[in-house]
Amino acid sequence: MAKKSTHNYTEDSIQSLDWKEHIRLRPGMYIGKLGDGTSRDDGIYVLLKEVIDNSIDEYVMGYGKQIDVTVKDGQVTVRDYGRGIPLGKVVDCVSKINTGGKYDSQAFQKSVGLNGVGTKAVNALSSYFKVQSVRDGKTTIAEFKRGELEKQLKEKPCDLQDGTLVSFIPDEEVFNDFKFNHEYIERMLNNYAFLNVGLKLNFNGKEFYSQNGLLDLLKANLSEEVLYPIVHLRDKDIEIAFTHTPSYGEEYFSFVNGQHTTQGGTHLAAFREAVVKTVREFYKKDFDPSDVREGIEAAISIRIQEPVFESQTKTKLGSQNTYPNGPSLRNWINDFVKTNLDNYLHKNPETADAWLKKIQQSERERKEIAGIKKLANERAKKANLHNKKLRDCRIHLNSKAPEKFESTLFITEGDSASGSITISRDVNTQAVFSLKGKPLNSFGLTKKIVYENEEFNLLQNALNIEDGLDELRYNRIVIATDADVDGMHIRLLLLTFFLQFFPELVKNNHVFILQTPLFRVRNKKETIYCYNEQERINAIAKLGSKPEITRFKGLGEISPDEFKNFIGKKMRLEPVSIEGEGSVQHLLDYYMGKNTPERQDFIINNLRLEEELEPEETEA
Repeated sequence: MAKKSTHNYTEDSIQSLDWKEHIRLRPGMYIGKLGDGTSRDDGIYVLLKEVIDNSIDEYVMGYGKQIDVTVKDGQVTVRDYGRGIPLGKVVDCVSKINTGGKYDSQAFQKSVGLNGVGTKAVNALSSYFKVQSVRDGKTTIAEFKRGELEKQLKEKPCDLQDGTLVSFIPDEEVFNDFKFNHEYIERMLNNYAFLNVGLKLNFNGKEFYSQNGLLDLLKANLSEEVLYPIVHLRDKDIEIAFTHTPSYGEEYFSFVNGQHTTQGGTHLAAFREAVVKTVREFYKKDFDPSDVREGIEAAISIRIQEPVFESQTKTKLGSQNTYPNGPSLRNWINDFVKTNLDNYLHKNPETADAWLKKIQQSERERKEIAGIKKLANERAKKANLHNKKLRDCRIHLNSKAPEKFESTLFITEGDSASGSITISRDVNTQAVFSLKGKPLNSFGLTKKIVYENEEFNLLQNALNIEDGLDELRYNRIVIATDADVDGMHIRLLLLTFFLQFFPELVKNNHVFILQTPLFRVRNKKETIYCYNEQERINAIAKLGSKPEITRFKGLGEISPDEFKNFIGKKMRLEPVSIEGEGSVQHLLDYYMGKNTPERQDFIINNLRLEEELEPEETEA
């Protein structure tokens, strides 16, 4: 029986918060996770997206063909050239919940933001917020601090082009030590360009523009050689593009009314189902769905009226209909795919043949490993009961609660390193997987090895990624190895495993490298941890008087008490991403294939000798 609370529950217990107090008290309800900018879904990017969404909606309605975005020293400015907010309602639109033009379906059709919250959340969570509207030769400006109106200028004539300007600085009281990753912003703006053909977006002087929509998006994001030319199909309010690569897994880019639904939803589920159904009917064979979709890279974009999302961050669509009282979303997408894809396959037999060969190859491999897979999964279940390779965290990681955004799995090697992290971690949100020695080099091997190799099979089970990322148990997978040659080798072998068999983990920004300090510089009054040589030099200059300097050679040398500083709120993570024009296979060939003169030159040119990091004052 639950123990009775000793706290008195009276009228004084009932509180009423104003709009900005509620947003600041429960920011996760409005922007998901907070973060410091190292992850693509951190809150500072949601703030930027909320502002840009309003400008995009103007373009969709036929007003303004250009949006300018500037990010400098933590301050964001977004300027569009649409109609401009009606001047008498500028303050209300950014500071009164449930106030906005999108309740008028004639003014904004098939918009993303329909609840009047987005810009208010940006205002409340910013240490500085400014909005300026230019309309019909007049302008007005309002400035806020953490949601409180600080200054409002009266309307005055101006000769600026119509539109809206919003400038803000995320509040460091909410976003600790945040830093914008310009690569993430460029990806966001690229997606906006692909989804809004003809719209020009400028970011710090760099232009983003698309003429071919999702076809351009897929070409820009493909990291493998394709098995057949990209299939590109579109009609009013729906567009799809897809192809297959030789790699494993499935990768999707899904959008609703221009919103990047990173968690998919009704429309993506309908598309995946429709592709399988159409292929089965075309080839007249009951293929396994996993074989049909293995290696697919696809994008789908739809526009519907009054979309219903499963959270304020709008990352997953929950709508069942294309518009209120309209046809089923599932049937609409299924009919579109069935008609257009079936016609395409009949008209393009080379594509049909290439796809069939891919399906048959996946089918052969799946059947080959079926027996091994069953035994391996039984072994993994038994291992989870009897060994300590995985020290899990307490929260229910498959829930939809905001805590899932903070879930982290550290992959480390050796008892001392895993022991330090295990003792230091937040047991509610951080888990530890301990490797036994160096993992196998999986380059060039088939997925059969995932089940035959005990380490890989247990790691796959810990992550719960056997059937894709839908049930991924941890939002962040952090490789935590020593900063020496052996540690770097383990890091490389783990990245090879992920890129070889589960590339979508990297492509969807789930994999990180833990940065731990190389040096500790201290005197009797202060301790400074340094992550590189320059920080060490700066720390010595600051402390003076020949401070004590320690060079950490391994994670196991860092005490659990100290480790808490490095895996807490100020944890430094380096995201792993695929850059450049080369494919994943080309990347693996270069780093993990046969030794070549080019790779030898790369190693020589980038080699950092251990002695260069050793200060004279080093203590063991």
